[in-house]
Amino acid sequence: MLGQKADQTADQIEIDGNPLTSNGKRVYIMLNKPRGYVTTTSDEKGRKTVLDLVKNCSARVYPVGRLDMDSEGLLIMTNDGALANRLTHPSYHVPKRYLVRIKGKDIAAARELLKNEMVLDKETLLPAEVKILHQNNEAALISMVIYEGKNRQIRRMCKMAGLDVLRLKRISQGKLKLGDLKPGMWRYLSSKEINDLQNTDRKRAQVKTIRYDLFNLQK
Repeated sequence: MLGQKADQTADQIEIDGNPLTSNGKRVYIMLNKPRGYVTTTSDEKGRKTVLDLVKNCSARVYPVGRLDMDSEGLLIMTNDGALANRLTHPSYHVPKRYLVRIKGKDIAAARELLKNEMVLDKETLLPAEVKILHQNNEAALISMVIYEGKNRQIRRMCKMAGLDVLRLKRISQGKLKLGDLKPGMWRYLSSKEINDLQNTDRKRAQVKTIRYDLFNLQK
């Protein structure tokens, strides 16, 4: 099960009941997920899934982590169970960067909440890294980095801070960047990109000591 510790020599890793291969050809792709697609292999409500966008891939691949239906951007898909576990296991804290368009009456007060530790699902989150890219009246565009992957995490954090999320796009995960890949399109990862993902180190001890001056616009 994703998010849990797994031993590839003893455990079978599955996503939505589908086993990931532990041998044979491994395939790694990056999809720019558009809004309106669910990040699952099938949907009981008949909604479009990300698998509809990668039908011409050379293998059956599965999404690593999730982006909710209204979110967009970088989504890794693979049939490598070991890599999927590495990227989603809580102990690794792989950084994920998002562009977020927000709206709120008091963005200054909200930033003070977002830059500190917050609690979701009875767990304390690591401080997020946030930068304001543009602000106009009650709306702003921010860059936000989180280290966990909880369900609708950024939307829930912003709601707790009194903000509404208008649009949410993931633009990087670890060292992997979305770049200029167009919405709905995908590409195979390079050998270097795969190696970078496979060699993601556990960051928990280091990250816990970091405190950010999140809204210092002089940086």
